[in-house]
Amino acid sequence: MSSDLNPSDTTPLHRETQAVRAAVARSQYGENSEALYLTSGYVQPSAEAAARRFNGDEDGFTYGRYGNPTVTSFEQRLAALEGAPACISTASGMSAILMMCLGLLKAGDHVLCSQSMFGSTIKLIGSDLAKFGVESSFVPQTDLSAWKGAVRANTRLLFAETPTNPLTDVCDIRALADLAHSSGALLAVDNCFATPALQRPMSLGADIVMHSGTKYLDGQGRVMAGALCASEALVNKTFLPVLKSGGMTLAPFNAWVVLKGLETLELRMRAQSAQALALAQWLEAHPAVARVFYPGLPSHQQHELALAQMGGLGGAVLSFEVKASDADQARQRAFHVLDAMQVLSLSTNLGDTKTLCAHPASTSHGRLTEVQRQAAGVRQGLIRVAVGLEHLDDIRADLDRGLSSL
Repeated sequence: MSSDLNPSDTTPLHRETQAVRAAVARSQYGENSEALYLTSGYVQPSAEAAARRFNGDEDGFTYGRYGNPTVTSFEQRLAALEGAPACISTASGMSAILMMCLGLLKAGDHVLCSQSMFGSTIKLIGSDLAKFGVESSFVPQTDLSAWKGAVRANTRLLFAETPTNPLTDVCDIRALADLAHSSGALLAVDNCFATPALQRPMSLGADIVMHSGTKYLDGQGRVMAGALCASEALVNKTFLPVLKSGGMTLAPFNAWVVLKGLETLELRMRAQSAQALALAQWLEAHPAVARVFYPGLPSHQQHELALAQMGGLGGAVLSFEVKASDADQARQRAFHVLDAMQVLSLSTNLGDTKTLCAHPASTSHGRLTEVQRQAAGVRQGLIRVAVGLEHLDDIRADLDRGLSSL
């Protein structure tokens, strides 16, 4: 196999170049676009070579559940963008979190998380892992003293999402990394909202960066994918054995789609972040809107920290609350705004070139208890908007159909 990049060339490349050129491995046919290898198994050159490869003593692909050339290309490119030594991919973002927890934790260990994390993350760690003896605590995302106070002697992992889904809370990655390391724990950061185009958590001290490739890494809502970026030791000694046994393998086709999506990641994130800022400013001035949550706004409580960690941009996701007198009216009004849309999509996904709107309290956070939703700040009048690439005037007009008639 040949590659675009010369391994002996130590000249640092910009992220835009890495997104297009990193991990381009060409076959003997010299294809320009990365090849898609659809195979479940691999023919071995000899029985001895097969034994060495299955034992990990020699590089080489052995079985589709363990690895694939297309999947490897995606992993290597994402690792390059994150500035990580290694990466391992999975079938979805949630399976990446499950792999991380299965690899790092055992009965009696403790996980400390933000209470503002994605609803499925809270459910997996707080409820599902509890059945196997893993303890967990959830603290306010932005309260560093609460994080410090919740660390225990058996804490093995701190897990934060920044910005959070859906309220875009931001945490101080460096401060949490220092806290984790001083306590003998690791820090994992969900980087789905910012992506390496805006934020590289490992440069701020994080040990693990988690991704749902389903979101901005793909960028067009086509496939499911997940990944963990970390040290070679964590990837190869801790996570890979879980992948081989558990089978949460990323399909080669999905890997190829996300690999190609990475090529335009920087352009999309910058364009969609600019759209999101303009939309947030318009919503903040709208008479039917009670509050807007967006890191790019000076009104955001972590505005300066967010811009410092995210390259001066606020990302492409915002949320806003409609004005209402009580929770029932708030839900009714939020539904009215969503049902009035004629152009934008009512969808719980995000990271698409299409603008996607959702009601978190009844969808992404619907499985949580009301106490958990209130702790996360997910109220009935909240609408999340993942801003796409439509013309800004059309996005505003479509939201205004419902807002102006409240």
